[in-house]
Amino acid sequence: MRIGILGPLEVRDTDGRSLPVGGARLRSLLIRLAIAGGDAVPVDRLAADLWPGEGPADAANAVQALVSRLRGAAGKDIVSLGPTGYRLTIPSGEIDAWAFEQAVTAAQDLRAACTEIEAAVGAPFADGYASEVCLRLSPWLASVSDCLECGLVLLSDYGLPRRHYYHPQRMAGTLRCHFRQRAHDDPYINLGVQDITAWVDFTRVAEAALDAGLTVSGFATQAAFLVGLGLEALVAEAAGPVERVRLAGEARRLVMPEEMGEAFKMMALTRALEVPLAGFALQDLRHQL
Repeated sequence: MRIGILGPLEVRDTDGRSLPVGGARLRSLLIRLAIAGGDAVPVDRLAADLWPGEGPADAANAVQALVSRLRGAAGKDIVSLGPTGYRLTIPSGEIDAWAFEQAVTAAQDLRAACTEIEAAVGAPFADGYASEVCLRLSPWLASVSDCLECGLVLLSDYGLPRRHYYHPQRMAGTLRCHFRQRAHDDPYINLGVQDITAWVDFTRVAEAALDAGLTVSGFATQAAFLVGLGLEALVAEAAGPVERVRLAGEARRLVMPEEMGEAFKMMALTRALEVPLAGFALQDLRHQL
C-alpha cells in the first residue's frame, strides 16, 4: 500500500488500485497517522487534532469509530492499537512525505561521503566517474560491536583501501553481476535472479569499526593471510602425491595474484583480545587504510 499526502490525499493498494477514503474527518485521521511515520499517536492527541475546540464527550469511542471506518475503507490491517495509541502499520517508506524525507537524507549522506572520498583521494571526481559507496557499514558494525564483549571479527572480501578503490583511473567502479557462471556489468538484466556485487572500501570499514569501539588488529591480502596460517605446510602434509597435487592446485587459486590472492583482503577487528594473530604475521597493510 502507498499513501500520498504531499498533494491531494491518495491511497493505493498493493496492486496500484486507488482506494477512496470519504469524509473530511476520515481523511484527516489518515493524514495525521501518516505524518507520525509509524509512531503511535495517543488517543487524546488524535481527538484534539480531529475535533478542534470542544471534542466529543467520549473521545476514545469516537476515535475508535473513526478508525473502524478507516479500516473498512483502506484495509483492516492498516491501523493497529498499542499501549501508547494508534499507528499505521505500513512502512514509512510507503508514505510519500516520509519517502521524500528519506531520499533527501540519503542524498545528503551520499554527498557528504563523496566529499570525504574526494578529500582522501586529493582531487574531485572527473565527469562521468562512477563508483559505489556503502553507507550502511556504520550501523552494521555498531550492531556487531554490541554483541562482542571479547573476541575477534574476521572479514574477508574483494576490496581495497580507499585511495586505491577510488583511484582516478578506476572510472567504472567495481560493480559486477554474476549469472549462470558468467560475469557482466549490467544490473538491469536478469532482474531478481542474478548476484550483484561490489568491492569493499576497507578504509570505510576501519573507520566504522573504530567509531564502534573496535580495534583494527590486522589487514592483509588473502595470500599473505593463508601463508601466515601455514597453508604451505598443510599442502605438504597431504597423504600422497595425487592428494598433494590436488591441494596445491586449490591453494594456487587462493593465493596467486591473478586469482584471489591479491584481490581478496582479510581484516581483523578485535575487542579485549591480546593474542598474536598468525594470519597477519607476514603482512600488515593497515598503514594503507
